[in-house]
Amino acid sequence: MTNCPCKYSFLDESKKPAPRRDVPSYPKYMLSQETIEALRKPTFDVWLWEPNEMLSCLEHMYHDLGLVKDFNINPITLKRWLLCIHDNYRNNPFHNFRHCFCVTQMMYSMISLCSLQEKFSQIDILILMTAAVCHDLDHPGYNNTYQINARTELAVRYNDISPLENHHCAVAFQIFSQPEFNIFSNVDQEQFKQIRQGIITLILATDMARHAEILDSFKEKMENFDYTNEEHMTCLKMVLIKCCDISNEVRPMEVAEPWVDCLLEEYFMQSDREKSEGLPVAPFMDRDKVTKPTAQIGFLKFVLIPMFETVTKLFPEVEEVMLQPLWESRDHYEGLKQIDDAMKEVNSNYLLDTANIIIE
Repeated sequence: MTNCPCKYSFLDESKKPAPRRDVPSYPKYMLSQETIEALRKPTFDVWLWEPNEMLSCLEHMYHDLGLVKDFNINPITLKRWLLCIHDNYRNNPFHNFRHCFCVTQMMYSMISLCSLQEKFSQIDILILMTAAVCHDLDHPGYNNTYQINARTELAVRYNDISPLENHHCAVAFQIFSQPEFNIFSNVDQEQFKQIRQGIITLILATDMARHAEILDSFKEKMENFDYTNEEHMTCLKMVLIKCCDISNEVRPMEVAEPWVDCLLEEYFMQSDREKSEGLPVAPFMDRDKVTKPTAQIGFLKFVLIPMFETVTKLFPEVEEVMLQPLWESRDHYEGLKQIDDAMKEVNSNYLLDTANIIIE
């Protein structure tokens, strides 16, 4: 394309996504029984693991769920694919490979907690897990609002419609298009078509601009949820990946809180850039306006808690394990906000008293 007004290109068309080193050569991390059991729970501490250990954990999930056996996935291809996935996540403060691991590990936890293998076909389980692995591939660290306002190449390419999510899908299937990374090489054409459509649907559902639309649709179906209805099941899968994508606050406080700092760091990078480029800045991303408590309280009260409360109606086991930590997190940040407000009042009164002394 000539004379393109786009700011920058995310993907060099001449170079297909590929690992930066030979495979399958990441050191095999032998999972202990303790780790295997912990991996099935939302309390799993995602900060304790190196990339090669996370890769081994992901590999274990595919074997443990029976996906390698049921879809005749070549174990070496699985290793190659996971390493390629790792190498196609960027080193952003938040949207990085560890986030990819978090989301996939939470999906694995929900499959276990809610006995989803009794509700879904194995193809659906494969779709849920693979969409989680791929859902933020090659994320540039600047959200859709920035892409659209800055008229980046991605926004132009995808006509301002979920540019990032469309890009994540495209990168995922560019990787699958290479035989050495194609974990689906032994499924028939009809199955692959179903898997591809399912993964695309789920990754596109992670665009938060569609949050209200998807949750409202799910709430309607919840009035008479039907596990034999394909539309109902697709909507449930969309809600499940959404839950996993934004599930950090479900985790123990010491695991969850560092993610808030990572997200704010990424937000501030974006808002600083928007200010320098004369673009609109969202108040929740502005370092001069947002605080950790204010950022979290609104998100917990109006996004996370209502969504998990709805899921709990279908899976009551979610309440104690996932909803309870969200309520506790909300109370924690409301307590911090009260302290912040009290400190501001003390500082304000001090300044007022100082000003009065000077005037007198």
